Amino acid sequence: MGKLDNRVAVITGGASGIGKAIAELFVKEGARVVVSDIQDELGETFAKSLGDKATYTHADVSLEDDVKSMIDHAVDTYGRLDCVVNNAGMGGVKGEIESIPVEGFDQSITILLRGVFLGMKHAAPVMKKQGGGNIINISSVAGLRGVSQNHPYSAAKAAVLQLTRTVAMELAYYKIRVNSICPGSIVTSIFGAAKGLSSAESAQAYEGLKRLFEKGQPIRRAGLPEDIANAALWLASDDSSFVTGHALVVDGGVSAGQMWTQQMRWIDMIESTLGLDPSE
Repeated sequence: MGKLDNRVAVITGGASGIGKAIAELFVKEGARVVVSDIQDELGETFAKSLGDKATYTHADVSLEDDVKSMIDHAVDTYGRLDCVVNNAGMGGVKGEIESIPVEGFDQSITILLRGVFLGMKHAAPVMKKQGGGNIINISSVAGLRGVSQNHPYSAAKAAVLQLTRTVAMELAYYKIRVNSICPGSIVTSIFGAAKGLSSAESAQAYEGLKRLFEKGQPIRRAGLPEDIANAALWLASDDSSFVTGHALVVDGGVSAGQMWTQQMRWIDMIESTLGLDPSE
């Protein structure tokens, strides 16, 4: 038996990257999955590859009508809604604070924050009516710590954490759990695609990023979409039945503090400045 047998899950941004990994694992664990995205050809092909336990629907999470239609599609197709994973996102506009255009800021907040809000808004009535459910919001370690020149993204991801908590407090009475996941640096093939690279170039860039990311956190390997999928499975399953309002950090330890090697270099610099011998 799978951990999600007979459950129905909607996954936004499910055609690639983290969303795709979550959809694959949920189907493997017995769930029926609605993959939603704006990449229609990619999403439809992926959903078909999952067999009769998956369907695809177009949904731009910034548009309320699209989100409502997505939830309606799940209920109309499978008769219920047990889990929504609000995963769809974007990198957001970056730059020094004085250089960020208002339009870029608004677009970033619309996708990254309003999309999560709309997913919860339209899932909640269905889950209340059926007597329970589970909502998982994908935030980021950028919502936990400052990231220079990544202002709209970091602000939106921090807001997702707080929105998760407030909605969790409201919906617990209805046996609806609401949690978030904070990924660290996760390597996906979409890094290359976002830069307009070919498939071969993207594959090469993917391997290069894996080697780079191995050096970026205390656990010396790159974070993968499967790591986030495993966290989502735990939150979606009965294994976490007493957990709500929680932010599950999956980042290889990067947000816990400085790595030992960084600490030693800092200590050496301090002692050198003070005229001490670092070896003593």
